[in-house]
Amino acid sequence: MNATAFKNLLVATALAGILAGLLLTLVQRIQVVPLILEAERYEQAATSEIAHTANHSPISANQEHTHSAWQPEQGWERTLYTAAANIVVAFGFALLLGAVATLRGTKLTWRSGLLWGLGGYVTCFVAPSLGLPPDVPGTEAARLLSRQMWWASTAFATGSGLWFIIFSRRYLLNILGVALLIAPHLIGAPQAEVHVSTAPAELARAFVVATMLANAVFWLGLGGLYGFFQGRAEHG
Repeated sequence: MNATAFKNLLVATALAGILAGLLLTLVQRIQVVPLILEAERYEQAATSEIAHTANHSPISANQEHTHSAWQPEQGWERTLYTAAANIVVAFGFALLLGAVATLRGTKLTWRSGLLWGLGGYVTCFVAPSLGLPPDVPGTEAARLLSRQMWWASTAFATGSGLWFIIFSRRYLLNILGVALLIAPHLIGAPQAEVHVSTAPAELARAFVVATMLANAVFWLGLGGLYGFFQGRAEHG
């Protein structure tokens, strides 16, 4: 890759990352955040009930008080922190998308970018969510490190599998691709020993659907925007 191509990659990545991150924040604000706030109210109610019970326990006087971790205030402060985090994540995914397309030798347009974005959606959200669906606040989950490792290995296996299935003309590699798609789910995602959630099941299902739609908009937007800005950068 020459200096001009690398510059075009960074420009397209930066612009697509910023806009896709803001788009995701907007969709989350409309669809996802209200469900999170509702789930947090159930979680706080459960925590208050536990604290009330503990305060009336004979051993409560000997227990140390713990302080909750800092978190941004509700409203614009929380939205700004969410937007900043989304932009950083979008930039990273856009860089990965551009690197894979460059490795393939593909010059994306906004139309082909939508297809690549769809592939990113399947790789980084749909496949991992089959084993680890999005959880609302107040849900007991397996250890974070175990979930992160399974997510990363599933995304890598899914992306590799799609690559072999779509781009390879060798049957053995096509078969390997199918095996890579299936393997993480045969192994199974790490799960909590006991599934406990303070939120109602209806709220949890609505959260999964809302998160699926938000991520679909994000990935399609990211792919289309990257392809659009890459084409603009290359044509001056």
